[in-house]
Amino acid sequence: MSSSSSSSSSSSLLPQPLKVGIVGFGTFGQFLAKTMIKQGHTIRATSRTDHSHLCHQLGVSFFRDALSFLEADNDVILISTSILSLSEVLRSMPLHCLNRRTLFVDVLSVKEHPRNVLLQVLPEVMDVLCTHPMFGPESGKNGWKDLPFVYEKVRVRDEPRCSSFLQIFESEGCRMVEMSCEEHDKLAARSQFLSHAIGRILSEMGIESTSMNTKSFETLVKLKESTTNDSFDLFSGLFIHNRFAQQELMNLEHSFEMVKQRLRKRTGEEQNLSKV
Repeated sequence: MSSSSSSSSSSSLLPQPLKVGIVGFGTFGQFLAKTMIKQGHTIRATSRTDHSHLCHQLGVSFFRDALSFLEADNDVILISTSILSLSEVLRSMPLHCLNRRTLFVDVLSVKEHPRNVLLQVLPEVMDVLCTHPMFGPESGKNGWKDLPFVYEKVRVRDEPRCSSFLQIFESEGCRMVEMSCEEHDKLAARSQFLSHAIGRILSEMGIESTSMNTKSFETLVKLKESTTNDSFDLFSGLFIHNRFAQQELMNLEHSFEMVKQRLRKRTGEEQNLSKV
C-alpha cells in the first residue's frame, strides 16, 4: 500500500467532528471531554456545580441554565450525572424545547435504569445510545487502548451520527462490546458490584498494608483502595438501580455463611480428635 493510500485509510477512521453537550461535568465528564477535545470535537457543558472557570481553561462552553444548553444545537447530549441523580436531573430539564433530533448517550455504570428513564422522558424522535466506558481517570490515564466500551443502540435512526460518536472510542483503541442493557447489568452485578461490595467490607475491617504482605493480601489492599476511591453514591447506585445486585448480595452472604459452617465443622472435628 502506498503512503498516500495508508494516510487516506487512517484518516477515514478518525471520528467526524461533533458538537457534544455534556450534562454533569464532574470528574468523569471532564475525563471524557479532554479526549474529545483532543480529537477536534466541540464540547459544551452544564452542571449543578459551577465549572465555568475550568471550562474556560479547557475551551469548553459552560451553560448555567438547561434551556440555553438545550438550545445550543448539540449533535449529541452526553449524560454523565451520578446514577442516583439521573432521573431528577433529566426530569428537571425542558426537553420539549429541543428543536432537532439529537443523540442522547449515557455513560452510567448501570444500563437498564438510564435506558428506561431516557425512553420515558425524551421526545420519541430523539435517538438513545446506552454505553458504559469500563474505565476512568485512573485506569485510562495512559490511554484507552484495549479497554472495554460496552454499548447498546436502544433507539437509533441516525446511524451516521451514532457511528461518529462510537468512533471516538474506536479510534482510541477501545475494545467495543455491543451488548443489551439487561445482559450488561447481569454481568456487572457479579463483577463490578461484587468487587465494590467486597472492597467496602475490607474497608469496614480497616485492612492496611503490613510489613509482611503476601501478593494475595496486596491484591485485597488494592481492591479496598480502588473501590473506596469511588463515592458511596456510586456504590449505592450500583445496588439500588441494578435489579440483579440484590441477588449477588444474598449470594455473598450465603457463601460467607457456608465458609463459616465449614470452618466450625472442621474445628469440631479437630477438637474431637485431640480428645482421643
